[in-house]
Parts: sequence; C-alpha cells; structure tokens
Amino acid sequence: MVKKDNNVDVGKIVDSLSPNERRLIGSLDCDDLNELVEKTGMDKTSVLRALSFLANKNVVEVSSDESKVIELGVNGVLYVRKGLPERRLANLVSEKKSVGMGDAVKELKMSDNEFKASLGALKKKALINLVNGRIMMVGDHAEFAKRSFEEKFLETLPRALDSLKDEERFAFENLRSRKDIVDVVEKKVVGFRVLELGKKLMGMKIDDKELLEGLSGEMLRSGKWKGKKFRRYDVTSDVPRIDGGKRHFVNQSIDYGKRIWLDMGFKEMEGSLLQSGFWNFDALFTAQDHPVREMQDTFFVKGKVAKMPAGGVVSGVKKAHEGRIEGSKGWGGEFNEENSKKVVMRTHTTCLSAQTLLEIAKKKEFPAKYFALGKCFRNETVDWSHGFEFNQTEGIVVDENANFRQLLGYLVEFFRKMGYEKIKIRPGYFPYTEPSLEIDVFHPVHKKWVELGGAGMFRPEVTIPMFGRHIPVLAWGPGFDRIIMEYFKIHDLRDMYKNDLNKLRDMRVWDR
Repeated sequence: MVKKDNNVDVGKIVDSLSPNERRLIGSLDCDDLNELVEKTGMDKTSVLRALSFLANKNVVEVSSDESKVIELGVNGVLYVRKGLPERRLANLVSEKKSVGMGDAVKELKMSDNEFKASLGALKKKALINLVNGRIMMVGDHAEFAKRSFEEKFLETLPRALDSLKDEERFAFENLRSRKDIVDVVEKKVVGFRVLELGKKLMGMKIDDKELLEGLSGEMLRSGKWKGKKFRRYDVTSDVPRIDGGKRHFVNQSIDYGKRIWLDMGFKEMEGSLLQSGFWNFDALFTAQDHPVREMQDTFFVKGKVAKMPAGGVVSGVKKAHEGRIEGSKGWGGEFNEENSKKVVMRTHTTCLSAQTLLEIAKKKEFPAKYFALGKCFRNETVDWSHGFEFNQTEGIVVDENANFRQLLGYLVEFFRKMGYEKIKIRPGYFPYTEPSLEIDVFHPVHKKWVELGGAGMFRPEVTIPMFGRHIPVLAWGPGFDRIIMEYFKIHDLRDMYKNDLNKLRDMRVWDR
C-alpha cells in the first residue's frame, strides 16, 4: 500500500474512510449522481453525505447548481389531459354557434372560476360576444381551432425558467396568474469531479474488512476488540446539523411577558376568542355607530347570537350610552340590545378587563390587579406593521387611590423589563379612557416611530355600570408582537408567523 504521496499520507486517508465512503470510491468512474446512487445501492442522502466527506479529504470536488424549473400544477396536469377551460368552451361554442351561459356551465361541468377564466380568455381574443346571457360565436372556425400559446406551452413542461422565449414567457405569465396550472420549483443539481488523490485511491485495493467505529462495554469485557483495527476519526469534516427542540419564539416571549406581570403581583385573566358585541364594545363605552364596529374593522361570526349577562349590568351600560348617568351626555340615540348580541372575534383583550371588573365588583375585591396576554383579531390591511391576528398584553389596576402617575410607573417598568429603556409616551384618545395615552418606540430600520398601544384610566361610563359608583381603574393594552420585533431582528410582522422551519431553527432564544 502506498504510504506517502506529495506530503499526503494515503494510508491515513484510507484508514479514515467510513463504510459508505469505501463503497463510493469503487464507483466514482461515473459522472452522474443518479448513476452513482444506482451503482452503490445507497440512498441519495447517504451518497451526498459521503461525497461531502470525500470532498473534505480532497478525494473529489463537489459542485452544486441551483435552477428554477416550471412544472405542471395540479390543475395543469388535468388540463393537459382534458384541455384548458377556454379550449373546451371554444369547442362547444364552435359547434353550437350560440349557447346559454347556464347551459355551457352545466354541459362543461366547470367551476365558477374556470368558467370566468375561459370567458375572459375568449373575449380577449375577440372570439365571442355575450348577448342577453348567451355566448355568441364571433370568429370563424379556423380561429377557434387554432391552438393558443398557452396550450403549446403546457405541452413543453417541465422547462427551465431561464430558457423561455418571449412568446413562451407571455404564455407562462398568463398561466401563472391562474390557480394551480403551473408551479415554479427551485431545484438543486449536484455534480462531482474526481481529483488526483481520488484517482489514486480508485486504483488501489482498499481492504474491505470492517473497522471498529468505537468501543462498547461488552467489547471490553469480552476482548473482541483485540486484533481489530479502529477507523481514524475525521474531525475536520462537516457533520449533519442537529437542531434541538424548542418552543416557538413568540410563545417563549409570551411566557416571559406573563412572568413580568406575575412578578409585579398581578393575577391572570382569560376568556374566549369569541366575544359578544356587549363585552367587546358596549361595556367599554364604544358607541354603537362607531366605525370600529363596521365590517371593515371587525370579524363578525355569522349565525351566532350571544347570551346577555344577567343582573343589572346591561341596564347600567344602556344608561351610560343614552346619557342617563350623572355627569355624562352619553352617545345620543337609543341603545339597541340586538347589536350587543352579535358575536365577534375579539378585537382586543380589553373585553376581558370589562368582564373582570364585574367579577371584582361581585367579590368586592379591592384593590385588585389583573393582566392578560393573548390573541386578538382585526380586519386590517396587512403590511409590515399590521396583521389581522396579533397578540396584546392587557392590564387593569382597581384601587380607590389609583392615579395617573402610577399608570406611567407600571408601563415604564414593564417596558424596561422587556428591554426598552426609552419609550415615548404621548396624549391619546380612546372612547373608554380619560386621560388617555399612547406608547411609541423608534424603529431603527424603517426610521419611524411605531405605536405599541394605548393606556389610560377608565371613564365613569365604564366603571359605574360595574360598581354602581366610579372607582379609579388604570388600564392598558399595547400590542405585544410589535414589542418583541426588535429583539428578534424582525422588520416585518408577517415574518413572525410564516413557519419557515429553517428560520425558526436559526431564531435566537428569548433570554432577557
């Protein structure tokens, strides 16, 4: 056996080869990865891993090339066999010259989306007109029979994205805008080249006898290791990364946020994600004609009717809205209990505070401190700082001696423990608090102040229906997801819930 070759100890290289590497060396006379898999009888993952180890020993050179390939989607496979919806409609119209839209849908057995797409495609080519609910043939039979760019393109798939000509790219873009006809898939092609050391090893007779990979207690007791050869460990090669299990980073942060409030002496309040309009809006003195209660801001649950709470709280809230409590003009107009019975996905966790106030009044639990941290839902336009689903942290302090300075103290301490030494507090407005404030932090990437949420002291219109008299209540409800964005270096709220496994594995652990 050759021992030295240009300062490379070939013997040591041979002794460090794993069983899979030894199997590979005898089959390196091919230049295709799939052929190598077939010759060795190993699975593709094992072959790639063994090639990586051999590359680290300068036996082979491994290369990889990534490309985007256009493939047929679920509907694309169906349409190659049955024809595109516009082709099937064109054949029907060409045969009958005029057909009712309802008859066409029934005969072709198309979905609404397919039928609309086929109508649009034929109208765009000026082959049909729609007259009084009928589809009228406009072009001649030759035009109807002519195969479209899209039909020709589907028959050529799969194709490399960068190989498309102008007319093919036009057809691709048209098909891509429709559901599940074509997909763009990123593919990685791995190749390898045998280096000089590899050629020498291929020409050598490598002993196939088993090398010991380690020692066990049984081997030591029996002496079976004696006379055997141990494989040299290759400590320089990359090994597969092993990711330990961990909680989602948002859940880690939520646990920490809850711990802050618990350490500050608060009790946790919980409740359903579905709430009545009464608790979500009315009990919080939100006018029944306020825009926030419209469909563009709130998710309403169809077919659900909430049960109103027992006791005098409903009549108390009704009086507050109608301006029939001392010192309040209310919102004017008559309070409608039917609006209160509508069921919504809660738009804030403040609805839990309203319910908890009533429980505190029943138990006469003064003073009292409660918090919540949970999901809320709003019909928002989604962008980097807004989502239709988000976490909010809520808190109330019920105390005859509570004041605005104490509210500021609770907020500053919470944000300090969350990692914000400096926050901006400015005057704000909410229907159910007075005085009110809003909390902002500066976003270093977007270079702008971002609102985290609001706080204030509940108005008498909120507290009197619960307690029968006004008792000072400190309240706050900043958005929690925005609070933790900076720590995790997330610059777009949409990235928090994408569930990209690679990014989740790399995400740092919450450790304040």
